[in-house]
Order: sequence, then C-alpha cells, then structure tokens
Amino acid sequence: MIAADFDWMASLNMRSNSDPYGYQAGLASRFGMPESQLSLILKSVGAPADAYMVLRLSELSGRTHEEVLRYYHENKHKGWGVMAKDLGIKPGSSEFKALKVGHDMRDFDDRRDDRDRGDQDHGKDRDHGKKGH
Repeated sequence: MIAADFDWMASLNMRSNSDPYGYQAGLASRFGMPESQLSLILKSVGAPADAYMVLRLSELSGRTHEEVLRYYHENKHKGWGVMAKDLGIKPGSSEFKALKVGHDMRDFDDRRDDRDRGDQDHGKDRDHGKKGH
C-alpha cells in the first residue's frame, strides 16, 4: 500500500491543528473515550491523525488501544497499511478499504467547508431580479 492511500490523514491533521479542542472532542465522541485519556494518546503519537488511526485500528482489530499504541510505537516505520494487516485487518476487506478512503468522524467532516460556503447566500436578495414586486 502506498502512502497516497492515506492522503486524508494530512487533511485531518490540518483540521485538528486549526481546532485541537474540537478534534479531541470529536475523537471522544466518536470512540466513546474520556478526553483525559485521549489527551495522553494524542501526546504520545507523531501527529493528531495517528491518534485516530490507533483508535480505529483498535476498534477494527478487537485489540485494546494500549496494545495498538504499543504496536504503533514499535512499527510505525512500516506504514499504516502494513500495520493494519499485521493487526489482522485483511487487505481487500471492507474495513481495510474504509481505512484507505478516510475517517468516519461525523462532526469533523473535511467537506464541512464546502457546505459552509454553499450557505453564504442563503436568504439574501430572494426577490432579486423579479419584476412587479
């Protein structure tokens, strides 16, 4: 698996860097984990998106986040695809494909900016261009 398969992680890192508290709250909501525990994980990984991947791999593999975090520290040089495979997530499976495509944090959607821009003109000049009103 090539690094391009996980390009979405760079975008998630940029979003988390612009709103670290929102990102941590999003992780807490998504994974049902106390923010104090998430804070420790975030401090122990190389980038904010790595924390998401540790938690997601934990969820998909059925291992504790402590086990996956330990594995991450020992094997991060291998890349996420190899680590996912080593943790029992089969290449080609729907879970593996979902990891490559992007994150699943509903409240932290990278497409949010597009929706926000689309709402800018909402309600303005509704009768603009209409005659006889």
